[in-house]
Amino acid sequence: MMADPKALRLIRVVQELSMAKDVDRVAEIVRSVARELTGADGATFVLRDGQQCFYRDEDAISPLWKGQRFPLSACISGWAMLNRRAAVIPDIYVDSRIPHEVYRPTFVKSLVMVPIRTLEPIGAIGTYWAESYQASDEQIQLLQALADSTSVALENVQVYAELEQRVEERTAQLAEANRRLQDEVRERQLAEQAVRQLSLTDELTGLYNRRGFRLLAERELRAAQRRKGRCLLLYADLDDLKPVNDRFGHGAGDRLLRAAAEVLKTQFRTTDVIARLGGDEFVVLASDYSDSEEVLRRLEQALRGREGGAGQRLSMSMGISESSLNPDEGLDSLLVQADAAMYANKCARRALRAVS
Repeated sequence: MMADPKALRLIRVVQELSMAKDVDRVAEIVRSVARELTGADGATFVLRDGQQCFYRDEDAISPLWKGQRFPLSACISGWAMLNRRAAVIPDIYVDSRIPHEVYRPTFVKSLVMVPIRTLEPIGAIGTYWAESYQASDEQIQLLQALADSTSVALENVQVYAELEQRVEERTAQLAEANRRLQDEVRERQLAEQAVRQLSLTDELTGLYNRRGFRLLAERELRAAQRRKGRCLLLYADLDDLKPVNDRFGHGAGDRLLRAAAEVLKTQFRTTDVIARLGGDEFVVLASDYSDSEEVLRRLEQALRGREGGAGQRLSMSMGISESSLNPDEGLDSLLVQADAAMYANKCARRALRAVS
């Protein structure tokens, strides 16, 4: 069975967006692909700028509003952002949400406007037709899928920009202290590595920290949902860390944490997102695992007999949640479910120890 050409095109677009390093490239992709996927006569790429809508770019049969700004409350892109849902308008002249005086000089008769990110939208994508037109559900879904991918791409662009700015600042300081080119290049590489380490990883264990986990896990979860795949989320709590710290000192507790991190790294793939959220809490988002019970059994076996220093047996309470194919299911929901499962596991273990 041959795949839908539009679906294949959307997959390629997702890959192109994932490699975009700046807003100009994102805009270039979105403006043309939005029109291509829907067969529209025009498309706009709109970004939220405070309380205004900035029409960043467009691809249309005649000029629309590229470079202009309008109040959020005064244009349909603002309506889509404020209401966090698509606006589908077959006839703009019978819809009270449309500022007719702005649209009258244009070719537009019908439109679809979807928000970029439904939770705190950061922009919108609009498509326009020169004749009265009723967009199909498939066209609206394709446009919303493009908007979801655009949201991820814009988040990536922001991360790239932040890292680059911090690296440039560090490089300028090094250049002032040392004029020799080779030393400057070497220090810039070290500074870039340090910035990434500081912003995304946990210093003690080398795993991702909370910020790194959310950034990568949300991206992986959305990618799995788009390809109709499933993820499992493991929430683990290191047992008896406080008694070890109290009795043997924080150095012993740190060794226990590092030992737990090593077990997780050996039991999961390098493509899985493994993190220490803080304190004694660890979390893993893993894609395409078919048997969550087998994952737990394997971890229990890996922990059995392991020590983390000071003669302390390594032990973790663990819970797992599994994602569905529901695109509205987010990372927070999986975290809450896995945390609850972990707490139930911890209570059961305590009860068993009390009995024995």
